[in-house]
Amino acid sequence: MPASGVPADGGTREAVARLLMEQGPITAAQVAAALELSSPAVRRHLDALLADGEAYARAATRRAPRGRGRPARQYLLTDAGRARFGHGYDDLAVAALRYLAEHGGPDAVAGFAQSRVEELLGDGVAQIEAAQGADARTEALATVLTARGYAAQARDAGYGDHRSVQLCQHHCPVAHVATEFPALCEAETTAFAELLGTHVQRLATIARGDSACTTHIPLDAPELHRKVTTTTSGLRPGATIPRGRQSE
Repeated sequence: MPASGVPADGGTREAVARLLMEQGPITAAQVAAALELSSPAVRRHLDALLADGEAYARAATRRAPRGRGRPARQYLLTDAGRARFGHGYDDLAVAALRYLAEHGGPDAVAGFAQSRVEELLGDGVAQIEAAQGADARTEALATVLTARGYAAQARDAGYGDHRSVQLCQHHCPVAHVATEFPALCEAETTAFAELLGTHVQRLATIARGDSACTTHIPLDAPELHRKVTTTTSGLRPGATIPRGRQSE
């Protein structure tokens, strides 16, 4: 067993897959370093994930570390790979939302999506609200989302005189459902804008086939008026959220 305490065989493959989910795209060398495994061992597990259709490889970016030998490649999980971390009840959820859309219309689906986000954030809203500034609130939001299974992190994305951060969600338990019902993603984006007190822009989503759900958050923009109310159940139903200042 390596020093990191990662178990052998199936447990190691699970750890490799989780790393691809949380940090992908990532090179084999980065996986080996993070899990304290040998390069041959890592490549054996990556090859198995590729063969099973749970991962795919692409040419590494120029900034990715390169060693001797074959050109570096970056690895990411496929939808099948993410499924090992939970896509439970997808078929049932899609069927239920189709029924809701048919009998209640788009407004009913949008209402459900908003309610789901409120329940998802729950008492984490108080933690986010207590943070000062959009950057600190983004960190708090990432912590809350990670606790809910979204493997989220806040990354500095500023350049020049413009300060910004990107919220990256490396896992989405409802990605398959959101592919057909983007209202789920839209409700998330709207709630993020309200909680962070600034306009946000959704750059990528797992539901659209991207490797992560990425939300761009400018830190040097004037904060919006925030009307969210903290309760034991999270966002108050019907809370006013700025419209037209954020996008998917």
